[in-house]
Amino acid sequence: MDHILERLDEIQKMIESQGLYTKEVLNFHETCRYLELSQSHLYKMTSNGVIPYYKPNGKKIYFRRAELDAWLLRNRSDSQDEIDRRAADYLISKGRIKL
Repeated sequence: MDHILERLDEIQKMIESQGLYTKEVLNFHETCRYLELSQSHLYKMTSNGVIPYYKPNGKKIYFRRAELDAWLLRNRSDSQDEIDRRAADYLISKGRIKL
């Protein structure tokens, strides 16, 4: 019986976590789980204006999931292959390498 209850708890947690990926607007605690950040770290990020958020009533803060995704994907690092390709293109365009 204990095994069944543990399994049901696991399933409930999975279902609750799936809601994070379907909701368009997340509250503070959902955002902490979505970004895998501590509450204190997220508070610091909002107070420093590092992350986009909404404060419709002046107290609770909300986040748009699409904006969080865009924020997560900023500052992309190029792969070594992309860097090498750009360097070769540059050298070719400057006439330093002849094909």
